[in-house]
Amino acid sequence: MVAVPVDVAALLAPLLFTDRYWRGTLAMACVTVAIFAVGGLYRPRRHLSILDELPSLSGRLLAAASLISIVAATRHDSDGYLADFMRGVLLSAALVVLGRALTRTIIMTARRRRWVEHNAIVIGAGPIGVELARLLRRYPQYGLRFVGCVDTVPRGAGIKLAGSLDDLEYLVRLQRCDVLILADPASSESTVMEVLRQPRSAACDLWAVPRLWGSRASAGNPDHIGAIPVVKIGDTTLTGPRWALKRAFDVAFAMLSLVLLSPVMLLCAIAVLLESGGRGGIFFHQERIGRHGIPFQVIKFRSMRPVNEHESQTNWSIAHDKRVGPVGRVLRRTSLDELPQLWNIVRGDMSVVGPRPERPYFVEKFSAEYPTYAMRHRVPVGLTGLAQVSGLRGDTPISDRARFDNYYIENWSPWLDVKVLLRTVAEVFRAGGR
Repeated sequence: MVAVPVDVAALLAPLLFTDRYWRGTLAMACVTVAIFAVGGLYRPRRHLSILDELPSLSGRLLAAASLISIVAATRHDSDGYLADFMRGVLLSAALVVLGRALTRTIIMTARRRRWVEHNAIVIGAGPIGVELARLLRRYPQYGLRFVGCVDTVPRGAGIKLAGSLDDLEYLVRLQRCDVLILADPASSESTVMEVLRQPRSAACDLWAVPRLWGSRASAGNPDHIGAIPVVKIGDTTLTGPRWALKRAFDVAFAMLSLVLLSPVMLLCAIAVLLESGGRGGIFFHQERIGRHGIPFQVIKFRSMRPVNEHESQTNWSIAHDKRVGPVGRVLRRTSLDELPQLWNIVRGDMSVVGPRPERPYFVEKFSAEYPTYAMRHRVPVGLTGLAQVSGLRGDTPISDRARFDNYYIENWSPWLDVKVLLRTVAEVFRAGGR
């Protein structure tokens, strides 16, 4: 929150002296901030040091300056113009480094005087957990105030448990905890993850001591508390800018697809009408469960003769159902029956890429049988998804589907959505639907 405005101010500082190069200066600021963000220079850190950041800052500033100077050289033949512009770039780069040094000094001072700190609970009472508790008590510059340790059983000789692992939700609320540090709990990983996925625990920032850290397993992220390396576990919920980016892509993609595919959808509608003779209508509406367990009405082209409501909600597979006619079979194998769901995406019921929308009966059934199934609903359901393009369609193991869906949620990126879409197109052309 502090670094971004200071960086922007430093990068725009040359405009205080001249507005002759304002386009290049603005471009330099935008490119540099983008490169910094991609390089992780705006991620929260426990250990702050301008000397640690200097190599990364210098390299990325050089990359941004090189890119902008190449563009400027192609647009202007004057050596004097380019030289003056580069002097402004060097000034802004120097101010960025100075600004970083200043902000780091201010933050460290605020932490040491405990003006800025976050309550932290350590999970694990083994040797690492005990050492983390000692470090947080002794060194306030990490910005964390140790308020307790939880574990299944007491293990460390020098620490008293604030409660068991099952008490974590209560302690987070009681201590107004903002940060959880996963050290060396006695419980299995699956048990710990079940506790961390509870609402109040999931709202906290999660830091973890990587396993095998003595073997340089954490060399890619050198953040640390004392001599103990820690890594920040990324947020697995789509909120803020990440959600805005995904939603903007969804709306743009759905609107464009509705326009471009309108002739195909018209032909599908005519084919359904001719096959059904008008019985039941062209479109099929059915209740499905969306994000946060909220039901909505999904829209599809009708691919089989109407059935009663109970059978429609509880019949798992209709792959070999005799009520599916030739047109319906083609629509289902090519997934063209799902094109009307583009309107669900525009309305906000669905996303382009996400977990498969399921009926309430099966959501309740699978949630009871598979502990991780309900976690799929952290994000909007999708027209297509990683599980579907990985061959998990129709009568395939639900546990595998849930595993793929949760992997997608926890590793989401715009490029992952693009990859799923490209694989979906390949599936459509080879008629890989159910």
